[in-house]
Amino acid sequence: MASREEKIQEMLRAIDADATSTGGMTGRPQFSPRVMEAMGKVPRDAFVPDDMKGRAFENQPLPIGEGQTISQPYIVALMTDLLDPEPADVMLEIGTGSGYQAAVLAELIDRLYSIEVVPALAQRARQVLENIGYSNVEVTGGDGYSGLPEHAPYDGIIVTAAAPHIPDPLKEQLKPGGKLVIPVGRPFSHQQLMVVEKDESGGFHTREILGVAFVPLTGEGRSPLRRRHVQAGA
Repeated sequence: MASREEKIQEMLRAIDADATSTGGMTGRPQFSPRVMEAMGKVPRDAFVPDDMKGRAFENQPLPIGEGQTISQPYIVALMTDLLDPEPADVMLEIGTGSGYQAAVLAELIDRLYSIEVVPALAQRARQVLENIGYSNVEVTGGDGYSGLPEHAPYDGIIVTAAAPHIPDPLKEQLKPGGKLVIPVGRPFSHQQLMVVEKDESGGFHTREILGVAFVPLTGEGRSPLRRRHVQAGA
């Protein structure tokens, strides 16, 4: 049986292989060493239920309860890399889920604010992150469509559910030079992972990255943000 360290290394090889195979679409055939180091360091097994711990380092989504999943490591790495995180950055995450994506970002930036609509998930993720020692993550309960303006502007914003369009409040909460990474499209239909970058004059530039499948971000600030998932391809 493979050791925990061997499983982590196999996961990293799988992420690297997926990055290479999708590099023509994403423009990122290799992820930054900092991102890959964070992927290897974060204990993914801490974010899954006990009966899933033996599969925690597989490069695929896994159930975490509440009808939700922990994201595929490749997708986590890709979305993180697209943000180009720097050590002094302050970022916002819409959809905490298990807390795994938050932990990866916490390894790379100064401060992360994260919003989760499912109370049980928010509480669980908050506890796991605290237990591991990620004191630079603040998890808030609520609908994430309107972002978190009290801590804006952000160097980066990551959204882990598909929106039918790019929410204006999130664009407004970016710093000049900041990036928003978000899947856009209808449920059970074509979706694109997109990057929106705000330039120094306040203009926005949008790029399509990769076809994906996520559950919907709903409500435009009125209905709950519902999680996701998270499989590359379409």
